[in-house]
Amino acid sequence: MQSIVVYCGSSPGTNPLYNEVALELGKKMAAQGIRLIYGGGGFGLMGDVADAVLQYGGEVTGVIPNFLADLEVAHKTLSELHFVETMHERKYKMVQLAKGVIALPGGYGTLDELFEILAWRQLKIYEGPIAIININGFYDLMIQQLDRMVDDGFLKPQNRELLIVAESVDEALEQISAFWNGGEMESLE
Repeated sequence: MQSIVVYCGSSPGTNPLYNEVALELGKKMAAQGIRLIYGGGGFGLMGDVADAVLQYGGEVTGVIPNFLADLEVAHKTLSELHFVETMHERKYKMVQLAKGVIALPGGYGTLDELFEILAWRQLKIYEGPIAIININGFYDLMIQQLDRMVDDGFLKPQNRELLIVAESVDEALEQISAFWNGGEMESLE
């Protein structure tokens, strides 16, 4: 395991628990030598994860479209920052650099990224593991919707299983590690 993409909000949200989980994820990724690949922003949960990885000696690669960089939302102290023209280029570049994906809470952008990477996985465009950290039940209703899609014949059960649902940072990192280690539940620590 060399790197993981993290999708999450550019806002901190209203529950401090989400910030705590973002900081925990960043700290544990740094401790385990996992490079963070993310959208390059310096605010919200995105900024929290990046700051924690950097604070604990890890490496962070941001990928940001020029129009967002022009709005001065880019993080200023990353290990590496790539500039691209479009949001599509950003998403593609991020997953090219990573061996797995984790989604924390977020808004439209987070869900857009999550569902696009799930569609890519279903189509075998992307082969890595995809996990959500369902902290505080944030993704409960989305999970119910996915199950409804299976029940109503719009999503094959095997494609529903492409999404790893974790309840903690440790569980998400363990599941991603297990994916690459032949299914064995081996910690990245």
